[in-house]
Amino acid sequence: MIENLVFFLEEPSARDFLEAILPRVLPAQITPHFLVFEGKQDLEKQLIRRMKRWLRPNSRFVVMRDQDSGDCQVIKARLLNLCATAGQPQATARIVCKELETFFVGDWAAIAAGYNQPKLAAHAKKAKFRAPDLLGSPSTEIKRIIPAYQKREGARTISPHLDLVRNQSSSFRVLLRTLTEVAHV
Repeated sequence: MIENLVFFLEEPSARDFLEAILPRVLPAQITPHFLVFEGKQDLEKQLIRRMKRWLRPNSRFVVMRDQDSGDCQVIKARLLNLCATAGQPQATARIVCKELETFFVGDWAAIAAGYNQPKLAAHAKKAKFRAPDLLGSPSTEIKRIIPAYQKREGARTISPHLDLVRNQSSSFRVLLRTLTEVAHV
């Protein structure tokens, strides 16, 4: 049985996001651990060494990074290859379609609640936000509407309000499904 779920993350805001949602997803007996890197290049550069050095038994690994402008399948294949090279072929790689903010624009009610601005929820009705994974830059969209938006502060403010069912981001739903599956192996 898995006791430790180890996340390899490209940035601190991903940790802030996960810290808010994992208590609602993971069973209490699984302890999450976060290895946060200084960007995707740093994550990929250090992944093999850091994964090989992980010593806690009954651990499972999840590597999560943004797609940005890359090809999802190519990125995922590269990450899984790195995990296999590290001796962890059962590790999971999850690519956030475009960027973490995709998860936020997938749930405008959460943004409205986080910023205590109920009128922001109306953005969910706009056509471009119905398929947030297709947006070119969700963070730019948020910043256009909330000029003071910052990645870490936004992750801390919005993530606790994310509805695990209502979110329109398909990559968010895939991540939740993956976490549920990994936690119950």
